Amino acid sequence: MKNNTNNQQQIAKDYQRVPLVLSGLEPLVIDENSNFINVGERTNVTGSRRFLRLIKEENFDEALEVARAQVEGGAQIIDINMDEGMLDGKKAMVTFLNLIAAEPDIARVPIMVDSSKWEIIEAGLQVVQGKGIVNSISLKEGEAQFIHHAKLVKRYGAAVIVMAFDEVGQADNYERRIEICKRSYDILVNKVKFSPQDIIFDPNIFPVATGMEEHRQNAVDFFRATKWIRENLPHAHISGGVSNVSFSFRGNNTVREAMNAAFLYHGIQHGMTMGIVNPEMLEIYDEIDKELLEYVEDVLLDKRDDATERLLDYAETVKGNTKETEKQKQEWRNGSLQDRITHSLVKGVLEFVEEDAEEARQAVDKPIEVIEGHLMNGMNVVGDLFGSGKMFLPQVVKSARVMKKAVAYLLPFIEADKDENSRSAGKVLMATVKGDVHDIGKNIVSVVLGCNNYEIIDLGVMVPPEKIIQTAIDQQVDIIGLSGLITPSLDEMVYLAKELEKLNLSIPVMIGGATTSRAHTAVKIAPEYSKTVVHVNDASRAVNVAGSLLNPKLKEEYGISLRNEYDKLREGFLNRSREKNFLTIKQARANKLQLDWEEFTPQTPNFIGVKQVAVNLDELRKYIDWTPFFRSWELHGKYPAILKDEVVGKEAAKLFAEATEMLNRIIDEKWLTAKGILGIFPANQVNDDDIQLYDENGKELNKFLTLRQQSEKNKRASNIALADFIAPKEHGKQDYIGAFCVTTGFGVDEISNRYVKDLDDYNSIMIKALADRLAEAFAEYLHERVRKEIWGYDAAEQLTNEELIKESYKGIRPAPGYPACPDHLEKKVIWEILNVEEEIGVKLTDSLAMWPASSVSGYYFANPKSKYFGLGKIKEDQVADYAKRRGISVEEATKWLNPNIAD
Repeated sequence: MKNNTNNQQQIAKDYQRVPLVLSGLEPLVIDENSNFINVGERTNVTGSRRFLRLIKEENFDEALEVARAQVEGGAQIIDINMDEGMLDGKKAMVTFLNLIAAEPDIARVPIMVDSSKWEIIEAGLQVVQGKGIVNSISLKEGEAQFIHHAKLVKRYGAAVIVMAFDEVGQADNYERRIEICKRSYDILVNKVKFSPQDIIFDPNIFPVATGMEEHRQNAVDFFRATKWIRENLPHAHISGGVSNVSFSFRGNNTVREAMNAAFLYHGIQHGMTMGIVNPEMLEIYDEIDKELLEYVEDVLLDKRDDATERLLDYAETVKGNTKETEKQKQEWRNGSLQDRITHSLVKGVLEFVEEDAEEARQAVDKPIEVIEGHLMNGMNVVGDLFGSGKMFLPQVVKSARVMKKAVAYLLPFIEADKDENSRSAGKVLMATVKGDVHDIGKNIVSVVLGCNNYEIIDLGVMVPPEKIIQTAIDQQVDIIGLSGLITPSLDEMVYLAKELEKLNLSIPVMIGGATTSRAHTAVKIAPEYSKTVVHVNDASRAVNVAGSLLNPKLKEEYGISLRNEYDKLREGFLNRSREKNFLTIKQARANKLQLDWEEFTPQTPNFIGVKQVAVNLDELRKYIDWTPFFRSWELHGKYPAILKDEVVGKEAAKLFAEATEMLNRIIDEKWLTAKGILGIFPANQVNDDDIQLYDENGKELNKFLTLRQQSEKNKRASNIALADFIAPKEHGKQDYIGAFCVTTGFGVDEISNRYVKDLDDYNSIMIKALADRLAEAFAEYLHERVRKEIWGYDAAEQLTNEELIKESYKGIRPAPGYPACPDHLEKKVIWEILNVEEEIGVKLTDSLAMWPASSVSGYYFANPKSKYFGLGKIKEDQVADYAKRRGISVEEATKWLNPNIAD
């Protein structure tokens, strides 16, 4: 019996290496290295009065904003529930899911189809995009019904949440939980042949501290059942509604937030994978008052007979937030030397760096031992906190600043000690590839790896492949890290992989950057290099990936598992691509968007021609969209709500305060200058997909070439190209189009480099992030001026900054390289007609990235029917047609359009 148990546990361990893969428009891979997965619950009519009201009123536009806010707020899955007596739940579910499918920023995450009625779940499964989750099925109506539902879930290709509920009732103790989950699992895996990684158990989270003796073990039984499931039911996952546990303390948010956070912490430690968590009701575990935490954990873990009474008594004394006194803030200086150094690193405190480094140097035989001992011990704590989600990226970057200051102080002493060399975790070469000038993400990853004792060789931006390879050989690096933001960078990465293969090198490659993806890495890059290539989604994953690549015991197995994973992903991706129905370009043009040009007369602009635009940076402040700023620091949430978020709010508020302080200096001390240029031209649509530009006298100038959607649409949808928003020449009406380029980037590199020389990566990254926000603000400001005065097609517009961010204005300003017009070659046309480089100094690299990096360019469309859209995949016939229209080879066109070409 004992051997059988050991075998089961080993099987479970092996199975847990297989990830649960979900998807909306983007994949969500949940494996052993994933942090807790947060399920957004505000699109559930039973849990949100506002959402219920919007659905009842059929106000779907605002209901979509609720879903969008959840995704922007960090929800990785959104739960959709339409169970309400006065609703046609089936109709509401189908309608809402179809609307979500047309919103890429919402549809990118997986959907949890949630209902107590099977007909609603099945209706949702029939329309939901990607691979979602059914919430839920159970044995409460008997085994036959359970099997029937499970088979349908499997047929629809979804994962499933299984409630710990059977014919007798809900599982309310440990034994019942594991009994029902084991029975459910065996039926699903053995009879239904359900993939075990697609099974998610909800073992029931019940309230504690209710005063009832039978409820004392509620949390403990959940933890024990979670651990048992993870160890004995191979690859199953665990979910639950966390706030249920603190229901007894509703009205006392201090206790509820602490209880939820502590429960979640212990749940994750026992194997809880995902769950519904309200960030507004969650404290940071390490920030919970120690006395309160003791009382809470006594209850959750049932440590004492009087635990409930003690917590109730304490709850009566809690009157709100308490603030540290100045004396308490400085008490950490009374700790041991290691504790003080660790505190400085974790909190990013620079004040005592040299003092503590010197004390540590006096206590060791050789100065290098301070780095390898005291400092790395502290950085290991930082790494653990970051990896477990208890620290956030801005804090880690500040930790790196403290580390660098300490190392800089010790360096002269180390250099005097000729025989001693630091033992690094590995040598990593980092580079933004040729033609690309963006490096914020690369710099963040470098900092995070540096914090974990990796030696970083940063080659900067626009690095030719020859230099990357030669440096990697000369410096004998252990890993090559490649970064890119624009689509041509993807081809540079493919080329570099081919060159590494030609030279028979064996250095593993990490791929990262905004345009990169796991799918592109698997489909395009990995096949060109027989050694390990891995896509790194964000900075928090970089350390684990680097460790796996270099660990002598793991790297071979890790490389094989990656190749197998990418082979499957590539095969699945190519099969999906082949299965999609596409129209020929001729058919797509026949289904073009048909606007009523007889009833519409384009607005004649107040200005035609080209002009430079100057603006004071202080004027741009109010146009800043701060949400992407926080995202660049990997703090996910919508501004300004993120400042009060209970998970990241404290750090977000601190980051915002420091960003505002630097922004004030940028403006007051004139660190940067805003330069802009725009042009408005008479124009008409010609040859279906082209936009012909004219001067004020009607003389033909250049053409903008647009691309048309080719995927097969339903009967009501058109295959759109941007040219459809411009009046066709044959209608005899003169239309117009605008183009622009703005920058706030001159001087950024110099300021950033000064911070780097001062060992201050935090402010080096900060200045670049703020310059990017100012450039986007300049684009928003100029677009408003165009709408209201320069062109004047919406002179009466009165929009708030929030409405501007939501793009509530008339017309659009798409940009080359973005979803509606992914071809960067169009930038050359903008540069030519506006004379951009000569007038304001913004240049295009070989890969058509803009330099300075903090620059924005694009078009202006005034038609009130114009809208943003995604081109999607196109076929070879359009590529050939486009090459002919542009006067380039098919090979050259393929290079620029490659990510959008259907296989």
